[in-house]
Amino acid sequence: MAPKKTSTKKRSRTQTKPSNPIRYAVVGLGYIAQVAVLPAFAHAKKNSELAAFISDDQKKLKQLGKQYGIRGLYSYDQYEECLEREKIDAVYIALPNHLHCEYTTRAAKAGVHVLCEKPMATSVKECETMIRTADHHGIKLMVAYRLHFEEANLRAIQIVQSGKIGNPRYFQSAFSLPVKDKNNIRLREETGGGTLWDIGIYCLNAARYLFQAEPLSVYATNAGQGIGKFEEVEEMCAVTLRFPEDRLASFICSFGAADVSEFRIVGTKGQLRVTSAYEYVEPITHYLTINGKEKKQTFSKRDQFAPQLLKFSDCILNRTIPEPAGDEGLHDVRIIDALYRSAQKGQPVSLKELNRKRRPTMRQNLRRPPVKKPQLVHAQSPSGS
Repeated sequence: MAPKKTSTKKRSRTQTKPSNPIRYAVVGLGYIAQVAVLPAFAHAKKNSELAAFISDDQKKLKQLGKQYGIRGLYSYDQYEECLEREKIDAVYIALPNHLHCEYTTRAAKAGVHVLCEKPMATSVKECETMIRTADHHGIKLMVAYRLHFEEANLRAIQIVQSGKIGNPRYFQSAFSLPVKDKNNIRLREETGGGTLWDIGIYCLNAARYLFQAEPLSVYATNAGQGIGKFEEVEEMCAVTLRFPEDRLASFICSFGAADVSEFRIVGTKGQLRVTSAYEYVEPITHYLTINGKEKKQTFSKRDQFAPQLLKFSDCILNRTIPEPAGDEGLHDVRIIDALYRSAQKGQPVSLKELNRKRRPTMRQNLRRPPVKKPQLVHAQSPSGS
């Protein structure tokens, strides 16, 4: 059942010292919350505490509450009541994309900090509303780009910036996730479904942090929409991005092809290929080729969600600016919006030139051991496994 909107009860907790550890409520108990977010709290005990669950699925609340020892179990109608009664400092929003803005702004008005899954929202206007509301109420807003804390991706940025592959010229990526369940929310337009919103955002974000720049124009072509279960969204999308210094990035994302998750960045002296690049349950491997000689390095699988909790809680406790903050989410959303407009028009779309100075670096690397897949309650992976 979809979350219901209720009136907002205002309160102010941002002027008082937050709890240590930071008390979190997880909003939405779907697949990603159960398989990754909830288990991550075991690796984030240093400063983060799982305190409450919010869902309209009573079976999830009861069984997951028992599994994690959580007594703070609330429906969506009880959102503000939960935040107040359980003395919640921060929420992790793991709801369908179209609900991110509403539940972020409601938390902000209640004086509660927000760690929100990506995409940040499904429109530029919603992202701007989230940022403006967070600033107005003095709360911190971070978007859950887990790869901004993951060593293999951060090492890739370091390699490119070191000049080892020379002047980076082009980026290529492929990310496909077979969605077998025709009722999956990724296939519903009204919930913010679509390949670009769900998986293309990883390729886009990688191109931006590897080139350390924002695209100047974009072009996209969709395929497979209107066929079978892809009645409302595209089966796949092919993208070309033009960056400053005449650099190009291209990628294909698909809900109808076999599992693939990799990127390649090619420079004037060599290239770096990264396999399983966007995965969170598999090892990630680098293949660095310079002057015809290839060097392989594998990064073992690890918990990619606990670092987000640890870093965000640290920002709350020390009153520092979170990174990635809301503007990072906004930049991706404005580009995805332009890509869908390009696909609809069948022509390139120009973007306003932006200069974002903050980018992920090795300083954000934080390693935690992998989690074991827990028993799921009313949830399954997009591929049906």
